[in-house]
Amino acid sequence: MFGIGMPELLVILVVALIVLGPRRLPEVARALGRGLAEFRKATAGVSEELRNAQIMIEEEARQATRAAQGKPAPRQPPKVEPAAAPAAATEEKKTEPPPEAQT
Repeated sequence: MFGIGMPELLVILVVALIVLGPRRLPEVARALGRGLAEFRKATAGVSEELRNAQIMIEEEARQATRAAQGKPAPRQPPKVEPAAAPAAATEEKKTEPPPEAQT
């Protein structure tokens, strides 16, 4: 873990205990854990997007190779993209009140 051994980790924990105190240390540790979990979720999402992009590029390259060789591409069902979130759709549909209501 970042090249930190057990002795270094113990020193960091002792310094944190002295600086933060025994009451605030659990709160800070929880907040740090939540932040780390959020970071991992974000990096997992980015990794997934990169994998999907790589797969699409490889598939396009295969299809281009088949087309250049004169072989027909295999039939695949169309991919369905997920719909937009309902909250985002309702925000876009904000309407103005009728002119009678503005008087």
